[in-house]
Amino acid sequence: MFTGLVEATGRVLSLVSLGDQAKLTLDIPFSQELALGDSVAVNGCCLTVSSFEETGVAFDLLAQTLKVTSLGHLTTGSVVNLERALRVGDRLGGHFVQGHVDATGSIASIEPSGNDHRLEISLPPEIHRLCIDKGSLAIDGISLTIAELLPNSAVFWITPHTWDHTHLRAAKSGQPVNLEADLLAKHVDKLLAAGIANRG
Repeated sequence: MFTGLVEATGRVLSLVSLGDQAKLTLDIPFSQELALGDSVAVNGCCLTVSSFEETGVAFDLLAQTLKVTSLGHLTTGSVVNLERALRVGDRLGGHFVQGHVDATGSIASIEPSGNDHRLEISLPPEIHRLCIDKGSLAIDGISLTIAELLPNSAVFWITPHTWDHTHLRAAKSGQPVNLEADLLAKHVDKLLAAGIANRG
Protein backbone atom coordinates (compact mmCIF):
# COMPACT_ATOMS: atom_id res chain seq x y z
CA MET A 1 0.00 0.00 0.00
CA PHE A 2 1.23 3.48 -0.90
CA THR A 3 0.13 7.08 -0.37
CA GLY A 4 0.77 8.65 -3.76
CA LEU A 5 3.29 11.04 -2.20
CA VAL A 6 6.39 10.64 -4.34
CA GLU A 7 9.43 10.01 -2.16
CA ALA A 8 12.08 10.62 -4.81
CA THR A 9 12.74 10.37 -8.52
CA GLY A 10 15.08 7.87 -10.12
CA ARG A 11 16.51 7.30 -13.57
CA VAL A 12 16.22 4.34 -15.92
CA LEU A 13 19.58 2.67 -16.50
CA SER A 14 18.23 -0.04 -18.80
CA LEU A 15 15.10 -1.84 -19.92
CA VAL A 16 15.99 -5.21 -21.38
CA SER A 17 13.40 -7.26 -23.24
CA LEU A 18 13.21 -10.93 -22.23
CA GLY A 19 10.61 -12.23 -24.66
CA ASP A 20 7.21 -11.27 -23.29
CA GLN A 21 8.84 -10.04 -20.07
CA ALA A 22 11.54 -7.49 -19.29
CA LYS A 23 14.15 -6.47 -16.73
CA LEU A 24 14.14 -2.86 -15.54
CA THR A 25 17.21 -1.46 -13.83
CA LEU A 26 17.00 1.88 -12.04
CA ASP A 27 19.33 4.32 -10.35
CA ILE A 28 17.53 4.87 -7.03
CA PRO A 29 18.64 7.46 -4.43
CA PHE A 30 17.63 5.24 -1.49
CA SER A 31 18.97 1.97 -2.95
CA GLN A 32 21.16 1.35 0.11
CA GLU A 33 18.01 1.14 2.24
CA LEU A 34 16.34 -1.51 0.06
CA ALA A 35 16.39 -5.29 0.45
CA LEU A 36 15.50 -8.11 -1.92
CA GLY A 37 11.73 -8.50 -2.08
CA ASP A 38 10.95 -4.91 -1.05
CA SER A 39 8.08 -3.18 -2.82
CA VAL A 40 8.69 0.08 -4.66
CA ALA A 41 6.08 2.00 -6.64
CA VAL A 42 7.69 2.97 -9.94
CA ASN A 43 5.49 5.50 -11.75
CA GLY A 44 2.65 4.16 -9.64
CA CYS A 45 3.25 0.48 -10.41
CA CYS A 46 4.13 -1.74 -7.46
CA LEU A 47 7.34 -3.63 -8.34
CA THR A 48 9.47 -6.04 -6.31
CA VAL A 49 13.23 -5.67 -5.97
CA SER A 50 14.60 -8.76 -7.74
CA SER A 51 18.36 -8.10 -7.66
CA PHE A 52 21.07 -5.55 -7.04
CA GLU A 53 23.34 -4.84 -9.99
CA GLU A 54 26.67 -3.00 -9.97
CA THR A 55 24.95 0.07 -11.35
CA GLY A 56 21.48 -0.04 -9.82
CA VAL A 57 18.40 -1.88 -8.58
CA ALA A 58 16.65 -4.39 -10.85
CA PHE A 59 12.97 -5.31 -11.15
CA ASP A 60 11.32 -8.04 -13.21
CA LEU A 61 8.44 -6.84 -15.39
CA LEU A 62 5.91 -9.57 -16.17
CA ALA A 63 3.92 -9.73 -19.40
CA GLN A 64 0.80 -8.44 -17.63
CA THR A 65 2.72 -5.47 -16.23
CA LEU A 66 3.99 -4.54 -19.68
CA LYS A 67 0.48 -4.93 -21.10
CA VAL A 68 -1.38 -2.83 -18.52
CA THR A 69 1.15 -0.10 -17.67
CA SER A 70 3.30 2.42 -19.50
CA LEU A 71 6.56 0.98 -18.15
CA GLY A 72 7.38 -0.66 -21.49
CA HIS A 73 7.68 2.85 -22.98
CA LEU A 74 10.55 3.81 -20.68
CA THR A 75 13.96 4.38 -22.23
CA THR A 76 17.45 4.79 -20.83
CA GLY A 77 17.57 8.11 -19.00
CA SER A 78 13.81 8.34 -18.37
CA VAL A 79 12.93 9.91 -15.02
CA VAL A 80 10.52 7.89 -12.85
CA ASN A 81 8.58 8.56 -9.66
CA LEU A 82 9.48 6.38 -6.67
CA GLU A 83 7.73 5.58 -3.40
CA ARG A 84 8.42 2.85 -0.88
CA ALA A 85 5.53 0.96 0.69
CA LEU A 86 3.62 2.64 3.51
CA ARG A 87 4.71 1.62 7.01
CA VAL A 88 2.25 1.16 9.85
CA GLY A 89 2.16 4.41 11.79
CA ASP A 90 3.19 6.62 8.85
CA ARG A 91 1.12 9.71 8.14
CA LEU A 92 -1.22 9.28 5.19
CA GLY A 93 -0.91 12.59 3.39
CA GLY A 94 -2.19 11.49 -0.01
CA HIS A 95 -4.78 8.73 -0.45
CA PHE A 96 -4.69 4.93 -0.39
CA VAL A 97 -2.84 3.80 -3.51
CA GLN A 98 -2.30 0.09 -4.12
CA GLY A 99 0.24 0.35 -6.90
CA HIS A 100 -2.08 -1.70 -9.13
CA VAL A 101 -2.41 0.21 -12.38
CA ASP A 102 -5.97 0.18 -13.77
CA ALA A 103 -5.25 1.66 -17.20
CA THR A 104 -3.08 4.15 -19.02
CA GLY A 105 -3.91 7.63 -20.25
CA SER A 106 -1.79 10.36 -21.78
CA ILE A 107 -0.78 13.92 -21.06
CA ALA A 108 -3.10 16.10 -23.15
CA SER A 109 -1.33 19.29 -22.07
CA ILE A 110 1.04 20.58 -19.42
CA GLU A 111 1.69 24.29 -19.18
CA PRO A 112 2.77 26.89 -16.61
CA SER A 113 0.20 29.16 -14.98
CA GLY A 114 1.71 31.61 -12.54
CA ASN A 115 3.69 29.62 -9.97
CA ASP A 116 1.71 26.46 -10.71
CA HIS A 117 1.24 24.21 -13.73
CA ARG A 118 -2.01 23.11 -15.35
CA LEU A 119 -1.97 19.42 -16.22
CA GLU A 120 -4.67 17.80 -18.35
CA ILE A 121 -4.78 14.02 -18.63
CA SER A 122 -6.86 12.13 -21.19
CA LEU A 123 -8.84 9.34 -19.51
CA PRO A 124 -10.22 6.11 -20.96
CA PRO A 125 -13.97 5.63 -20.28
CA GLU A 126 -13.42 2.94 -17.63
CA ILE A 127 -11.38 5.39 -15.54
CA HIS A 128 -13.44 8.49 -16.29
CA ARG A 129 -16.60 6.88 -14.86
CA LEU A 130 -14.80 6.38 -11.53
CA CYS A 131 -13.78 10.03 -11.22
CA ILE A 132 -15.53 12.97 -9.57
CA ASP A 133 -14.68 16.65 -9.17
CA LYS A 134 -12.32 17.08 -6.20
CA GLY A 135 -11.80 13.32 -6.08
CA SER A 136 -8.41 11.60 -6.07
CA LEU A 137 -6.60 9.94 -8.98
CA ALA A 138 -3.08 8.54 -9.02
CA ILE A 139 -1.13 9.70 -12.09
CA ASP A 140 2.17 7.80 -12.44
CA GLY A 141 1.99 7.24 -8.70
CA ILE A 142 1.29 10.87 -7.77
CA SER A 143 -1.81 11.41 -5.64
CA LEU A 144 -3.60 14.31 -7.36
CA THR A 145 -6.93 16.03 -6.80
CA ILE A 146 -9.21 16.43 -9.82
CA ALA A 147 -9.77 20.18 -10.23
CA GLU A 148 -12.08 19.83 -13.23
CA LEU A 149 -13.60 16.76 -14.83
CA LEU A 150 -14.06 17.23 -18.59
CA PRO A 151 -15.91 14.85 -20.98
CA ASN A 152 -12.79 12.84 -21.85
CA SER A 153 -10.13 14.16 -19.52
CA ALA A 154 -9.34 15.61 -16.11
CA VAL A 155 -7.51 18.79 -15.14
CA PHE A 156 -5.10 19.00 -12.21
CA TRP A 157 -3.19 21.93 -10.74
CA ILE A 158 0.41 21.09 -9.92
CA THR A 159 1.99 23.01 -7.05
CA PRO A 160 5.65 24.08 -7.19
CA HIS A 161 6.59 21.41 -4.64
CA THR A 162 5.03 18.58 -6.67
CA TRP A 163 6.57 20.00 -9.85
CA ASP A 164 10.05 20.09 -8.29
CA HIS A 165 9.90 16.67 -6.61
CA THR A 166 8.32 14.46 -9.30
CA HIS A 167 9.04 13.51 -12.91
CA LEU A 168 6.46 16.04 -14.15
CA ARG A 169 9.20 18.63 -14.63
CA ALA A 170 10.48 16.42 -17.49
CA ALA A 171 7.04 15.38 -18.82
CA LYS A 172 5.79 16.21 -22.31
CA SER A 173 2.42 16.31 -24.06
CA GLY A 174 1.46 12.93 -25.51
CA GLN A 175 3.44 11.02 -22.91
CA PRO A 176 1.64 7.90 -21.62
CA VAL A 177 0.91 7.77 -17.89
CA ASN A 178 -0.26 5.09 -15.47
CA LEU A 179 -3.67 5.60 -13.88
CA GLU A 180 -5.02 4.13 -10.66
CA ALA A 181 -8.55 5.07 -9.72
CA ASP A 182 -9.64 5.64 -6.14
CA LEU A 183 -10.02 2.35 -4.25
CA LEU A 184 -13.40 3.28 -2.73
CA ALA A 185 -14.76 4.34 -6.12
CA LYS A 186 -13.86 0.94 -7.58
CA HIS A 187 -15.57 -0.93 -4.73
CA VAL A 188 -18.73 1.18 -4.96
CA ASP A 189 -18.83 0.76 -8.74
CA LYS A 190 -18.59 -3.03 -8.45
CA LEU A 191 -21.26 -3.22 -5.74
CA LEU A 192 -23.64 -1.08 -7.74
CA ALA A 193 -23.04 -3.14 -10.87
CA ALA A 194 -23.71 -6.35 -8.94
CA GLY A 195 -26.92 -4.89 -7.50
CA ILE A 196 -28.18 -3.88 -10.92
CA ALA A 197 -27.33 -7.32 -12.32
CA ASN A 198 -29.17 -9.07 -9.47
CA ARG A 199 -32.30 -6.95 -10.01
CA GLY A 200 -32.23 -7.76 -13.72
